[in-house]
Amino acid sequence: MASEVAQRINDLSGPEKAAIIMLALGQDHGSQLWPLMDDEEIRDISMAMSSLGKIEPEVIEFLVVDFATQMSTTGSIVGSMDSTERLLRDILPDDRVDNILEEIRGPAGRTMWDKLSNVNEMVLANYLRNEYPQTVAVVLSKIRSEHAARVLSSLPEDFALEVVMRMLRMESVQKDILDKVERTLRVEFMNNLARTNRRDSHELMADIFNNLDRNAEGRFMASLEERNRDAAEKIKALMFTFEDLLRLDPGGVQTLIRGVENNRLALALKGSSDAIRDLFFSNMSERAAKILREDMDAMGPVRLRDVDESQSEIVATAKDLADRGEIMLADNKDDDELIY
Repeated sequence: MASEVAQRINDLSGPEKAAIIMLALGQDHGSQLWPLMDDEEIRDISMAMSSLGKIEPEVIEFLVVDFATQMSTTGSIVGSMDSTERLLRDILPDDRVDNILEEIRGPAGRTMWDKLSNVNEMVLANYLRNEYPQTVAVVLSKIRSEHAARVLSSLPEDFALEVVMRMLRMESVQKDILDKVERTLRVEFMNNLARTNRRDSHELMADIFNNLDRNAEGRFMASLEERNRDAAEKIKALMFTFEDLLRLDPGGVQTLIRGVENNRLALALKGSSDAIRDLFFSNMSERAAKILREDMDAMGPVRLRDVDESQSEIVATAKDLADRGEIMLADNKDDDELIY
């Protein structure tokens, strides 16, 4: 039995062992460790955790004991970039060590540039347009070519041309320059981007409530109002419902109509107010409005759940159109304030 446990443990990867430890610690104790990890560590452990399957008690006991032993032993081995570099330089030529370390951590590190390659091209271009052309040339030379092309086309034409000229004349970039570019990007751009992209908890809940059916939404909201009225009011203010489409201008309604299927619109309007029906009918041709009314009549009685689903789909379509700048949605908090 001991040999089977040993073999099982030997077959586990590092992230899988960490995942087992975190599951064993549970929410109360593990919650103190999660904030100490970076996003990549959390992602790797979470992915391992999701595919672990059943873990034998003997394996858990061995890993927990081993973990506790290592934490309490003064002579434990600690792996770090510095110790790895010292070991490699003792056994390999410097040029090979430099290439290996560049793949692991830099000069800017593969992970850093991969992250940068996943940033929206407009967001990255808006940041880079304030940098020196030589700096932009370095950045574009390190990210994926297809992404660099999209970023380049999003920059002002004269500035982009200057960047292209710098890239054409650019030879191998010195390590200290790449280190400086990486530090600047990590501190001034990536960290700020992470903070900017962190969603407000009330906004997140409003988005979830928008996708609940009407009965579930009503139950949750009523319970929330009893426990925390302030939170409930904030969520209500952030929610965008099908009836809020009344705030669309005629051009926005017409754009939205072109973006949804007639049968889904007919089902959504079947359970809507007269005001919003009139809004859609008035922005169609007489023939199209007549056909839509006939389709609604032909449906007969419909389930409330189906109406809710259709209305949610149309609201989601409206939000997508707003994100692309094709229509404008009025914020619930202020009729005069527009969100895009």
